[in-house]
Amino acid sequence: MIGFVIVSHSRPLAEAALDLAMQMVHDEPPPVRIASGAQDGFGTDAAAIAEAIDELADAEGVLIMTDLGSAVLSAELALELRESTHPVRISDGPFVEGMTAGIVRALSGGTLDEVATEARGALAAKRRDEPDDASEPAESARAPVPADSPDSPGAGVTAEEPLVNKVGLHSRPAATLVRAVRTFTSDIRISNATSGAGPVKANSMVGLLSLGAGKGDVLRIEADGPDAEQAVAALRELMRDGFGEND
Repeated sequence: MIGFVIVSHSRPLAEAALDLAMQMVHDEPPPVRIASGAQDGFGTDAAAIAEAIDELADAEGVLIMTDLGSAVLSAELALELRESTHPVRISDGPFVEGMTAGIVRALSGGTLDEVATEARGALAAKRRDEPDDASEPAESARAPVPADSPDSPGAGVTAEEPLVNKVGLHSRPAATLVRAVRTFTSDIRISNATSGAGPVKANSMVGLLSLGAGKGDVLRIEADGPDAEQAVAALRELMRDGFGEND
């Protein structure tokens, strides 16, 4: 699994952001290390970051999340100081949203490139009302499929289900969907049939949030693969249950 190094000028800030991200995790979390503060004060320490990277040498790769621009400089220096050789990327995604989206994607088995892309595009849901290209979800979240492809949306199992939970498809339900999706091998896509947004890949929290789906909106589930029927049935059940939020 992909590991994370959280680089912040303030340890309380890093801990609070990580705590928020972990609210989306109900399974064994990915390996995470915090490297923040310089000599227990405000700032960043390249040596501490390098040590944190080395502690995650058993991970399949490491994504570094940073809070401010100068933290990036410290992280770049840490790459020169570290002793380990496993792949490491410095994310240019937003600190809180990127950390949350990246951790959820890592839990679904994403590669380092996929996790980094998910973190980078984590502001897509906030930007969806802008007229330019920034309104598009991350590349890993979008699911363009040729109309004549055997994997086109109409070639598999399709179903629609309205959202019944009070606040719609916000972060926690999106993370719940991603966790459910990773238990199936089929290619699963979800779109907002009410607004026309999507489809997006169902294993992308960023993509799901970009649908902007609220209570009453109808989500269309499309799946292609050996367990497509089971996958669609399981996701519909989650939606009918309101993701457990209506109790």
